[in-house]
Amino acid sequence: MRRNTGLFSLSIVVAIALLSGGCAGSHQARNVDVTQAVLVNPEMLQPGTGDQMLYRYVNRKVDIKKYSQFMADPVLISKAGEFDAEQLQNYQKLANNAYIYLVQEMSKSYKIVASPEPGTMRIQVAIIDADRSKPVRMVLSSTIPYGIAINVVKYAFTGKPTAVGEITAEIKVTDAMTGEVMGAGLDRRVGNTRPQSVIDSWDNANDALQYWAKRMTYIMCYGRGDANCEKP
Repeated sequence: MRRNTGLFSLSIVVAIALLSGGCAGSHQARNVDVTQAVLVNPEMLQPGTGDQMLYRYVNRKVDIKKYSQFMADPVLISKAGEFDAEQLQNYQKLANNAYIYLVQEMSKSYKIVASPEPGTMRIQVAIIDADRSKPVRMVLSSTIPYGIAINVVKYAFTGKPTAVGEITAEIKVTDAMTGEVMGAGLDRRVGNTRPQSVIDSWDNANDALQYWAKRMTYIMCYGRGDANCEKP
């Protein structure tokens, strides 16, 4: 009986932490399948550390300071298996949002152009996999003691709360004139159980897309050695 009481107490503590874990709607997953990369050869990518993308490539020979403008390609969508009509529509909405977030953030520091010019970066993004949250199941798993216990166990092993959304994306940056790869990365983010995710089942995925756009801008700012770079 004491063991069950202890598990229940632990469940409550962890559940409170999950439900009150700040305003962010997503956090980095513990792993991603690197072979899912579609923009670069997966063999180019090496495991990231800390808050870096899970897999990344950085061309150390590139002088980021010589770039003052960028081009943004339409966001690609990719998925294992066939899309049905609803999935295609949802993925297209995510792709449109990803493009908007990226342009909004990058335009704060760089001029956007429509064709290759000297000093121009070309940014390509691919959404490789995405899944919406399951609001009813998520609410149950976060409020009912038995559901909380299952959620705690799942989170401990996978780093992903029950029924939240997730998304995997890849980014590639090249010199728009030469095609030389400046950097690339593959990352996966999973949702947090915040109220918005119950109202909007794609909240977790969109939060991740906004994070990556802000992160991209921060990395460029930091690489140029600018002051007051905002880290997301």
